[in-house]
Amino acid sequence: MQQMSAGIQWYFELLDQARRRHGIAMEHLGYVPNETESEVALSMPGLRLRRFSGNHTSRDIALIVPAPIKQAYIWDLAPERSVVRDALNNGLQVYLIEWTEPGKAEAGFGLEHYGYRLLDACVDTIERENSRHHDTCISLLSHSLGGVLAAIYAAMRPERVASLVLVEAPLKFAGCTGAFGPLLAAGPRAHTMTAEFDRVPGTILNLASMLAAPSTFGAERYADLLACMGSSEDLRTHFLVERWTLDEAPMSTALFQDVIERLYHGDAFMCGTLEIDGHRLAPAAVVCPIYAVYDPRSRIIPSISVTGFVEATSSSDRRFYVYQGDTGVALAHVGALVGESAHSKLWPEILAWLPKAHGSTH
Repeated sequence: MQQMSAGIQWYFELLDQARRRHGIAMEHLGYVPNETESEVALSMPGLRLRRFSGNHTSRDIALIVPAPIKQAYIWDLAPERSVVRDALNNGLQVYLIEWTEPGKAEAGFGLEHYGYRLLDACVDTIERENSRHHDTCISLLSHSLGGVLAAIYAAMRPERVASLVLVEAPLKFAGCTGAFGPLLAAGPRAHTMTAEFDRVPGTILNLASMLAAPSTFGAERYADLLACMGSSEDLRTHFLVERWTLDEAPMSTALFQDVIERLYHGDAFMCGTLEIDGHRLAPAAVVCPIYAVYDPRSRIIPSISVTGFVEATSSSDRRFYVYQGDTGVALAHVGALVGESAHSKLWPEILAWLPKAHGSTH
């Protein structure tokens, strides 16, 4: 049985490697992400924290919390489609978390590690590097599953989070799991699936997404390709996102189990039963200003999954932005990070709001 499990994992990790080689082939065609220069501020099991060159005198700091699926450079894809550069150009200091591939040391890292301990270490580093400021304001900018981790941290450490930006982050699950609901209901329990793996290969996650929402992860991508044929910029962004989709990132088995069982099946955070480091967390524990972005057309993150949670928080400053999508983003789910209107309308609005939100916390 152990040999069979090892064989299954070996097979899917071979598929991961094949997809990465396909991505490298796309780079040879010129589809290379143009990332902003950065340095590693912290390296530890589970992550690297990147510090970007910018305004190091600013008290306003953005800590970007990506989803622990694929690679973080979707936030910094190209100069004209980069949240990192937008934030730097607006005078913020910017740090970005790169989740690293889980090995044996990270096999037991679940929501408590990713949503609390690792983020706390990052904030420790940021505050230490900015000790000259007595009123540092750290905002968490997050997307998708990264938003779950950021919201958990905001609930655990409200005194350390000045504001919270949630971009299509699934936080309320009961009755609103979207396209993943039927798949999760019909499939085996998480512990049964992870019994075959030391870590969950990225190809498994990719396959699950395709099975849950074939139109979102399949047909709509081809439709987007056709729609952006008249724009060289949109076409390039489309292929850069396609290249990014091939950067498979495995997930620790503990995190996979926690996400499926405690969140999707149990809706523990929304119900106030999510236990992190001995504390039971509920939406009401989040008190900072919140800016939430949702796409009403999304089949994988229903609007109520975002808004229902935010409305249950204790925040006195809640903003909502209805993102209507862009052409040339390949995957609609990442459109709010790379789309043309996202960078001409959405992010300027968010970045103009941040200092005001920080002012309300001091």
